Amino acid sequence: MADKSQTATGKSASKSSQVIAFVVLVVVAAGVFQFYSKRHEADADAGANSVKSVIHLDSFVVNLADQGAFLKIGIDLGVSSTSVDVKSGDKNTPVLPEIRDAVLSVLTTWQSSQLLAPDGKAKLKEQILRALHQQVPAVPVREVYFTEFLVQQ
Repeated sequence: MADKSQTATGKSASKSSQVIAFVVLVVVAAGVFQFYSKRHEADADAGANSVKSVIHLDSFVVNLADQGAFLKIGIDLGVSSTSVDVKSGDKNTPVLPEIRDAVLSVLTTWQSSQLLAPDGKAKLKEQILRALHQQVPAVPVREVYFTEFLVQQ
């Protein structure tokens, strides 16, 4: 009789450890699946919004909002499409004047002290990007790059 109860207990313990091992395996597999599916989604999102080409704009020299201050700035725009009809140096492209107008309208509202603040350039980039999205929605601008930046007071 003692052998039967030990055998039953051993089978019961063996069966419960198999169930636990199976549950742990399922949980680990679900975690691995979730990790790779999230990673794939992030890669797909990054690919959809990534910069595919760059539009070079000639330098801007503008009077700033405070008296006697000037800004000379070079800007390149990262766009998410290679089908945008803007060629570097092509002044006859219909959308280029719209882009330059949107950028100029933002630049002239700034003061030199704002631009020289630690977060000034980042805020300026955000404002230029927002203005381009509103005024020139045909150009899918994703990034604004400063290639030169000079403030004279």
